[in-house]
Amino acid sequence: GPQQDKIQGLIKRVELVHKHQLSDDFPVVSTSALIQQVNEWLLPYLTDVKSKKQLLKLNFVELLESWIGWQHSQTLKQWCPLVYQNPAGKKVKIDYSGQAPKISVRLQEMFGEPQSPTICLGKQAILIELLSPAQRPLQLTQDLANFWQNAYVEVKKEMKGRYPKHRWPDDPANELPGASLKKHQPKPST
Repeated sequence: GPQQDKIQGLIKRVELVHKHQLSDDFPVVSTSALIQQVNEWLLPYLTDVKSKKQLLKLNFVELLESWIGWQHSQTLKQWCPLVYQNPAGKKVKIDYSGQAPKISVRLQEMFGEPQSPTICLGKQAILIELLSPAQRPLQLTQDLANFWQNAYVEVKKEMKGRYPKHRWPDDPANELPGASLKKHQPKPST
């Protein structure tokens, strides 16, 4: 369930800290480490738990965060944030469940972002799932600069015909981010 996803996300985020060697003193929060050290992070909370139902009511994410420690949890939020703010000013959830941290975002909302956003002090590019105006996946990229220069040309060709009211500029990396739809320009008075 959602709790399991959050725990998985927390484990993945701490794994990234270790993978990129961002810190020497970060606890290891792998599944095996958690099983080995269950006495430390879980046992203290089990004194009043008498049933499976009560056990499942425990907020494991909070337990793990308190075991990691407040300071490390704050650092983790900076290095591996849960949300990315796209150039359009929208907060987008970062999904840590896959091979790489991933965001799903409408293509037009990434205009003005010349290259892939990174986390982990710049060491980890975010995988971007670019969506069409109808929120359908168009492209997965971890190299936005390359996408703008290459694949975008084809995507634009195909999409412009299908979504003529939406913006498909020639220079997306320097275009203003924001709404997908073109603004209605007043006709110049003659």
